[in-house]
Amino acid sequence: MSPHPHAREDRAHPTAGRGALTVSGLDKSFDIGGKPRKILDSIDLDVRPGEFVSIVGASGCGKSTLLRLIAGLDTDYSGELRLDGDRIATTSLDRGVVFQDHRLFPWMTLEQNVELALLNTDTPKSRRAQIVADHIALVNLKGFEKAYPHQLSGGMAQRAAIARALVTEPKLLLLDEPLGALDALTRVHVQNELQRIWMAQRSTMVMVTHDVEEALYLGDRVIIMSPNPGRIRRIVEVDLPHPRDRRSPLLHRLKDEILTELTSGADDANAADNLIHLPNREARS
Repeated sequence: MSPHPHAREDRAHPTAGRGALTVSGLDKSFDIGGKPRKILDSIDLDVRPGEFVSIVGASGCGKSTLLRLIAGLDTDYSGELRLDGDRIATTSLDRGVVFQDHRLFPWMTLEQNVELALLNTDTPKSRRAQIVADHIALVNLKGFEKAYPHQLSGGMAQRAAIARALVTEPKLLLLDEPLGALDALTRVHVQNELQRIWMAQRSTMVMVTHDVEEALYLGDRVIIMSPNPGRIRRIVEVDLPHPRDRRSPLLHRLKDEILTELTSGADDANAADNLIHLPNREARS
């Protein structure tokens, strides 16, 4: 599998070259009122190592369910879920998760919350303080090590949650509406920070969001899902380098196309085979 064209060569980084996610023929049903209801239907998706993939779609299309399955939080499914060839059967430190709620422990300081993720790892205690410090610096929270969650803004708390998820150096980081609870200005700021963190860390990232502009700004590809049951309707390739310029006409054009598709109500049985690929007219970084 060839590397992603925008991925920086960084073989010294522990996550470099890892984090290939393969989803094949994935089906998921829930028992509702004694009757099975299919939530996900024949999901096929390959995510390259170091790629940032965004998933959008109407409420109820199974976006978060798909993320839970990849995380190993739900193992009742049919089909194949593999990370670097290994079947996903349970939770693992290979996969970090960030939710909409930061879920920091209120009685612990920032550095204690981040270090907690290393508790069940084989990381030597002598190295933990430095690793925690490095990840706090990665998310631009240096100086707040002794702060408690209530002393952090919403955006800072979410960055702390990202540091905690990354401190174990996972192959894959899963983000479930990580910025959904933030106000508009804070959300833009944390989007910039998340892009910077991803460029520095190079873990594979898969993010569920309702914000199409956010999905395009951060993602190398945007997966559009349709509901009842959840299927991949279309894959949009965002052929622009990182860091991105929000004013790019290509981003605005793609946003309009995706919003039109999401609100049209059209049900094209062959949509999953379609691909929007816009030529890159800007110099690659």
